[in-house]
Amino acid sequence: MNKPEVAENEQGSPAIRVMLVDDQTLVRQGVRSLLELTDDIEVVAEAVDGVEAIEMAPKVQPDVMLLDIRMPQKNGLDVLKELHATKQLPPTIILTTFDEDDLVLDGIRTGARGYLLKDVSLEELVGAVRCVAEGQTMVKPAVTERLLAGLGRSRLEFSSLDRPDPLTDRETEILRLMAGGYSNKEIARALSVAEGTVKNHVSSILSKLGVRDRTRAVLKAFELGAI
Repeated sequence: MNKPEVAENEQGSPAIRVMLVDDQTLVRQGVRSLLELTDDIEVVAEAVDGVEAIEMAPKVQPDVMLLDIRMPQKNGLDVLKELHATKQLPPTIILTTFDEDDLVLDGIRTGARGYLLKDVSLEELVGAVRCVAEGQTMVKPAVTERLLAGLGRSRLEFSSLDRPDPLTDRETEILRLMAGGYSNKEIARALSVAEGTVKNHVSSILSKLGVRDRTRAVLKAFELGAI
């Protein structure tokens, strides 16, 4: 299947194509209105429930999908599981509220790249979309801490080392920036080092924590009290 034609922003670069999935019209309109304030992000499709999202996503092939976790008929987890099973899951950010801890964790286990609160600011929303579109993961520390507060009743089922090697000071610094949703390029700029150096540190962090990706690294670090 050929990917649909993409729009370009004023600088001639392809716009980030976003698909919104939420059964609440006001939420969709609010997110769309925020994204329309940028010139490098375009909302190309909207789905009102999970059934429509599962049918629409493979056709639209968005660069990023913003997905509500609670919806009628099929919820966000159903969407993640079905699209992941058919290898048609686009990079996805879960839209959540503070009372959906277990669902968000399940969503991350199922393949979501990160999550945002529904009352997200323009800066956070746009930053998250750009981050995920670049292939990174995005987590919000305030939500992460709340999620991990419930670990006593529901442990993270991530593959990890029982006693991971200690992180260096530089690795801890980079891990904190990862928790803030910063991409490798942004971290490199902030620390005045080469992007390749950051990539090497990230690989070392994942290895030491015994996890497969950046999102799980941040969650594991919070669990261990490393950050």
